[in-house]
Amino acid sequence: MAGAKAQTTMYMEEHDAKPYYFGITLAGNNSNFKLYQDEIFLKQDSIMVAEPLKTFGFNLGLLGNLRLSEYFDLRFNPQLLFASKNLYYKENYPQRESTKNIESILLSFPLQIKFKSDRIGNMRVYTIGGLKYDYDLASNARARRAEDLVKIRKSDFGYEFGAGFEFYFPSFIFSPEFKISNGIGNVHVKDEHLRYSNVIDKLQSRMIVFSIHLEG
Repeated sequence: MAGAKAQTTMYMEEHDAKPYYFGITLAGNNSNFKLYQDEIFLKQDSIMVAEPLKTFGFNLGLLGNLRLSEYFDLRFNPQLLFASKNLYYKENYPQRESTKNIESILLSFPLQIKFKSDRIGNMRVYTIGGLKYDYDLASNARARRAEDLVKIRKSDFGYEFGAGFEFYFPSFIFSPEFKISNGIGNVHVKDEHLRYSNVIDKLQSRMIVFSIHLEG
């Protein structure tokens, strides 16, 4: 009986009434570009393949949560993201394969609406959706190697949506979360003098993120 009683203990019941609270975020990301080829790609015979590659990175962030109502919160989750969105090329003249590493250190500022379920014991489910602004601190890191460069804009806007769980413990909340984080704009700075760049029309960022939020 004592064991059964311990299992039904509700932790942090007062937390649901808090007007706001904070936390930290640790995350891993799988990122790449959505690539749109330029019409030049079909007219030339030097570069036969240009396509994006998926790579892994990680995120560190803070979290601020504002209670709007019983089921809705407003959430601000600024993060520092380390990602590498690489491009694969197969060339005909000369015959070779190469990968252009486009490293990014992003400051990301997502603003989200969070819709949460009722608590089921010490657990609840939630979904999120919102907009983000990204600023790339490393977009010009390889500017001196212009002949190999694919230029990337510093700024990007996008949208995010996902879902997660909140697991309540006596002194903190453990929240695993899965989300899609996609850019809307074209981050490619086209330069007709750069052979790896002029076959590309647009690049849009794509990211899948698995996060762990520790909230109090």
